[in-house]
Amino acid sequence: MSYAGAAHLHYFTIALLLGLLLAEFAQLRQQLSPRRGWALLFTDLAYGVSAGLVLTTGLIRLIWFGKGLDYYLMNSFFYLKMGLFLLVSMLSILPTFVFLGWRASLRAGESPRLDRRRLLQLRLTMVVELLALLGMVAAAALMARGHGQF
Repeated sequence: MSYAGAAHLHYFTIALLLGLLLAEFAQLRQQLSPRRGWALLFTDLAYGVSAGLVLTTGLIRLIWFGKGLDYYLMNSFFYLKMGLFLLVSMLSILPTFVFLGWRASLRAGESPRLDRRRLLQLRLTMVVELLALLGMVAAAALMARGHGQF
């Protein structure tokens, strides 16, 4: 793998993560059929896997194909990126637990129940996740151009 290959793989996994979060947001409705409930559950699972891939490809770049570990560890935008990634990871727990709670009813062929308050809570959580992910992209661009060094 080359420097460019590692970078492109990392960018692809980031785009996949963003796309899956947007798909999850678009699928989330107050009234869900069992089929849509399963789709949402699997989209959330794919979102979690893609987050792991983002982390893995990021570590590959950090260790072998980036600008060197010292460059990143001496950059405030790197720490901002990692903090935002941790925030997104923590926020994604709520939707995952809600969707996993539907498994029994989905197996029985029943539609998942989602009250208006929980729907708004999940949507707000996903919007904050999306904004944090966009903040990570901005921090990465600044870091790559040498800003934030100390």
